[in-house]
Amino acid sequence: MTWLVWRVSPFITSIFFILGVFTLFEVLVDWIKVKLHSKDINIKDHTVESVVGITYMLIFSFGMQYSILGQSYSWEFMNFQLIAIVFCAYFLNIRIPYYFLFPIVLLFMIYNSSVEYWESWCHAITLIIFYTVMNKGYLWSRKLKSPLFFYLATGTFFGALLWYFMKVKFGFSWTTYVQELSYLVIFELLLYSYVRMLFRDDRLKARLAEVASHDALTKALNYSAYETEVKYLFKNSRDNNLSFSMVMFDIDHFKRVNDTYGHLAGDRVLQHTVDVVQTILNANDSSVKLYRTGGEEFNVLFPNYDLRGTQIIVEEIFTALNHLKVSFDNKEIEISVSMGVSQISNKDVTPNDFYKRVDNNLYYSKKHGRIQITTI
Repeated sequence: MTWLVWRVSPFITSIFFILGVFTLFEVLVDWIKVKLHSKDINIKDHTVESVVGITYMLIFSFGMQYSILGQSYSWEFMNFQLIAIVFCAYFLNIRIPYYFLFPIVLLFMIYNSSVEYWESWCHAITLIIFYTVMNKGYLWSRKLKSPLFFYLATGTFFGALLWYFMKVKFGFSWTTYVQELSYLVIFELLLYSYVRMLFRDDRLKARLAEVASHDALTKALNYSAYETEVKYLFKNSRDNNLSFSMVMFDIDHFKRVNDTYGHLAGDRVLQHTVDVVQTILNANDSSVKLYRTGGEEFNVLFPNYDLRGTQIIVEEIFTALNHLKVSFDNKEIEISVSMGVSQISNKDVTPNDFYKRVDNNLYYSKKHGRIQITTI
């Protein structure tokens, strides 16, 4: 129809069709991720991609085959189906054991009325091996200077085998065989380029998000990230009656450090402070986050922690930072910190109410001699 009506080669329309199918998949997955995140459903993005990917590609493959069931040209959509397999096995890296793949392939053979043909069984076994090799080889190929070589060589080798079994079964010419195999290689190259483009876009978005949410000097999360997270945690804690605590600390007499040793020394002190605190948090609980919310002021958010629960981590941070010596320009700068700690209260109407109480505790520590923790 594409040639008779529009004078466009079916090969050209196939390219746009394949790109459209995978673009729709990306849109669908992104929409599902947004919906799940908006409902606070904690499911890994890769799990979503895997479940949606398998479901989507099975519907795609079985749906396309439906229109040519029982026909002498029922091999016509095989390249589309192989590309779907490559996408799931290599790019989505969906781990499916071979013993789970076998029932899927057998169901397709029954659906396609091809169980009685030996060529179809050879095709099915080769297909399972193809998926497994592509899937297992994904991580290995990432270590190569040119992963495209593994990807293309594997796809071409198995594609040649799979198309050979179809040639024997349906008896079409070698010209058709070479043409279909060539189309498969071109489709694989297009898919590789397309997915690489999407991944680059995702990496760019991730990088921009990181820049927007992290402090440029210390690499700690910044005030903007703090504001977003504290609103979410505050609401979640109030709605679900969960514990939520916060620690605020700053470096004592930080202006004196800048005035005495210079601003570069002050920068080094801030960086070293963040490194020490982040190391402690990583060793204890990765859900506890550190934020640089001001010049020398930092906040640590403790989701699902009451005051007693924060004690071990808070005291470890306090001990590590007080009298910490930071080396700079052949000098050692000794620092100390003051802290304020509190947990969410029923009297807190907004996150700012909570923040003010923690801030007041910090102010109390500084006003009454510094180098202490105030918990009220």
